Amino acid sequence: MAKRKVFEELKAALRDSRRYERGEAIDLRTTEIPTPARRIRPAEIRRIRLSLHASQAKFAKLINVSPNTVESWEQGVRQPRHAALKLLAIAQKHPQVLLEG
Repeated sequence: MAKRKVFEELKAALRDSRRYERGEAIDLRTTEIPTPARRIRPAEIRRIRLSLHASQAKFAKLINVSPNTVESWEQGVRQPRHAALKLLAIAQKHPQVLLEG
């Protein structure tokens, strides 16, 4: 019986998603997730690090990358990507979060 209920809920969810994609009004809760920045300037990475009063080595430990990576970012040789970029965006808005835990 439980399998039948799950199946019916999935069918209803699929119908709702189709209606939503067509632009029809439905009672559906949605959440827009902002896309992370594609790039962050070297000077901004340095500013984030300095706001934490951290050396490149300490900052590297805080965000789980190598000190060479931080140095390359700050010199503009490399750009942070994916998870590092998201973490830097969080650190930019709430630098103290990196110091917790």
